[in-house]
Amino acid sequence: MDSMLLLAGLGALFLALVLALVTATGGADRRAVVRTLRAADRGYRLLPPTPQPGGQPHGALADQARSVGRRLTPASVFEGLGRRLDQAGNPSWLGMDAVLAYKGVLLVAAAAAGLLLALVVAGPVASVVWAVAGAAAGFFAPDLLVLHLAQERQQEIRRTLPDIMDTLVVTVEAGLGFEAALAQVVRNGRGPMVGEFARVLHEMQIGRPRVDALREMAARTSVNELKAFASAAVQATTLGIPMAKVLRQQAAEMRLRRRQRAEELAQKVPVKILFPMIFCLFPALFVVVIGPGVIRLLDAFPG
Repeated sequence: MDSMLLLAGLGALFLALVLALVTATGGADRRAVVRTLRAADRGYRLLPPTPQPGGQPHGALADQARSVGRRLTPASVFEGLGRRLDQAGNPSWLGMDAVLAYKGVLLVAAAAAGLLLALVVAGPVASVVWAVAGAAAGFFAPDLLVLHLAQERQQEIRRTLPDIMDTLVVTVEAGLGFEAALAQVVRNGRGPMVGEFARVLHEMQIGRPRVDALREMAARTSVNELKAFASAAVQATTLGIPMAKVLRQQAAEMRLRRRQRAEELAQKVPVKILFPMIFCLFPALFVVVIGPGVIRLLDAFPG
């Protein structure tokens, strides 16, 4: 009887230890998932951002300006503006509604400024031309701002992509899966490229297929290297090719392209400094070299 009680006690103790171990492991996994999701949210927010004071225009005037900007924007230009906003990272202070509102406001404000400037400088005859030019400049100024932000972000992605690819290669070859490698990059990295990978990881975690998430990432960017990486990753996922080999090949090609791009920029330097040398450096050099001789000639021949 005592031996039966002893065995029952040992069994209960063993079961309690197993349950405690499972609970601790599950809690650690949940904590890791929560940390990854928080890092993904910091890198790229899928939810609407918290409204910032003055970030998005509101009110009746803003609605009218947004309506004017939407009516004057063709459908093809509107779609291109949406793509450029995606390339710019969809900043919280410059959404589509804000861009359209700014276009409407700046259209009227720049037209009025051009009209007043024409009345002061050019007279009433050219006032219509100045007003139309000011309206056009004000209407397209937000488009130029979005284009500038998109180009800067794409350049940053192109610059940091090879280093991030090296990190992916190391983590995948160390034994982690592709999603776990993306989680490591998102958790430890910074920058717009990390934000794109965070969005891909977040979409896969909420149930979207990896192929669709990678294709959407390629559609949101204009960087050819990133498009090539997304295409290779999609093919590797579809055909069952080991991801480590694909990532290593893509990392080597990206490093080669970065080296070629640096050599190309270095070859353009002599051409770029030619005109500053001709118009800025050479005149000052001529004054220093020839100036004393000219002064002596004038002294020798005063007549």
